[in-house]
Amino acid sequence: MRTRNKENLQSNTSVKRIGLFGGTFDPPHIGHLIIAETAWEQLGLEKIYFVPAYIPPHKRGKKCTPVSHRLAMIQLALKGNRHFDKLDCEIKRRGVSYTIDTLRDIKEQYCDDDLFFILGSDNLQQFNTWKKPDEIVKLAHLVVYERPNIPIPRKYSSAIRLNGPLLDISSTDIRAKAMEQRSIRYLVPKAVEQYILKHRLYGK
Repeated sequence: MRTRNKENLQSNTSVKRIGLFGGTFDPPHIGHLIIAETAWEQLGLEKIYFVPAYIPPHKRGKKCTPVSHRLAMIQLALKGNRHFDKLDCEIKRRGVSYTIDTLRDIKEQYCDDDLFFILGSDNLQQFNTWKKPDEIVKLAHLVVYERPNIPIPRKYSSAIRLNGPLLDISSTDIRAKAMEQRSIRYLVPKAVEQYILKHRLYGK
């Protein structure tokens, strides 16, 4: 049996249900981790891969924290949980990161595995504007968690819903707090907080 490389998802016949959690992760926060843990537990997933975007389609022209820092923070955030890992295929592909391209690449290698694509109800409301949304739902099960005051669109009412707390935590708010030198304790893992402060990622 071939062994699985964490970065490249080398084949492993024991993996049948794979979760994919995409985003900018600028920074990764406890909300991301709670959502992923909820999905892993409720859906019986073998593994959940956090997939950081190189250039998010909705943030073209906007400044993001350099990829090296975002990858380092994800590594710190996931440390200690053997069910979580990162997948850097979008980083290696460079350019604008489209979900459909990522799913095609993964599905080509793992055609017999079930893919579960995790996203929030806020993203789901814009899902019809994504690149080839109809193909996305053919390649992966949509798994949605509700954001406060953002219901799941009726069109996607058949998406798998996660039963968990409504988390009103966002990377945007965390960056704003850090820039204003306000506390971000408990909003991000301790190691991520230390990394942000050490590298002054969101300072003025």
